[in-house]
Parts: sequence; C-alpha cells; structure tokens
Amino acid sequence: MLLLNSKFVTLFLIFSLFSFKKPEKHPLHISTTEVNFNAKDKTLEISCRIFSDDFESILAKLYKQKTDLVNPALKNQMDVLVKKYLTSHLQIKANGKLVNMSYIGFEIDHEATNIYLEVEKISNVKSIDVSSSILYDLFDDQMSIVHIVKGNTRKSGKILYPDKTFSANF
Repeated sequence: MLLLNSKFVTLFLIFSLFSFKKPEKHPLHISTTEVNFNAKDKTLEISCRIFSDDFESILAKLYKQKTDLVNPALKNQMDVLVKKYLTSHLQIKANGKLVNMSYIGFEIDHEATNIYLEVEKISNVKSIDVSSSILYDLFDDQMSIVHIVKGNTRKSGKILYPDKTFSANF
C-alpha cells in the first residue's frame, strides 16, 4: 500500500510541475466531420468539429478581418465567415452526385467549434463521398476524421493532408 501511495504522490508532483508552465497550443491538427443519414426526414445531417483557436486563425488569415467566435456581438458576422469557409472546404456527394448543403449554424463547445449543415430531399443513400480540405491552408499535418452513419451502420476513416476524400458504400 505504501508503494502505491508513493507512486501516486510522484505522479501528482510531476503533474503539478508541468501544470505551472504556460499552456501551449495543442500539438494535433485535427477536425472531425460526421454525416448522418436521417431516413425519417430524408436528410443528411452534417456536423464538423474544429479546434476554435485554429478555426479563428484561418478565418482571420483568409478573410482579413477580426474573428471572435465566442463574442455574441459578432455572431452574425462570424456566421457569414463560417458558412463561407465550410462551403468552400467541404463537399459531399450522395450516390455520386454533389449535394447542396444548407448552413444551420455553429456553437462553441469548450475548445472546439461545432458547425452544423443539412442536405434535404435525400430519399436513400447507397454511397457518400466526403471531400474535406478543412484547415489545409493553415497546416500541412492536418488530419480529418470522417464518420458516415446510415441507420445502425457507421463507417469511419481518416483523411491525411494532402489527401481530401473518404468514401463509404452501403
């Protein structure tokens, strides 16, 4: 029991030493995209999750204006930028045909920004292709995790820079 307690104390001390350092930016450059086929509503529900600091950096760099995703006074202005960025860096094909995504909005969840899009009038899905270049214009080690869900079937993969596409067949 004494050995277990001494290991715990050692780990606690090591953790404490590192916690006093200035926080560094996260070392991973990753985003997540999920495409969910809603058979009842005949829609594709799309959500993207991106680290907010990286997302604000690319929006400021590309659109040359102040970005602050958490400031309620700038919400409408940020909606315009988020929509513009996502619709130019994310494309979805359903059954081999490019679909038109409608921007729903975004929300902040701790250190991440969740963005929501939707595609209507999709009666059935046999295949989905996701083409993503999210944050490619900022990082050359960017990774996109993609999840495609149809009913109880979930297909997942990763897209590593410079590749852009993940496909799933059902």
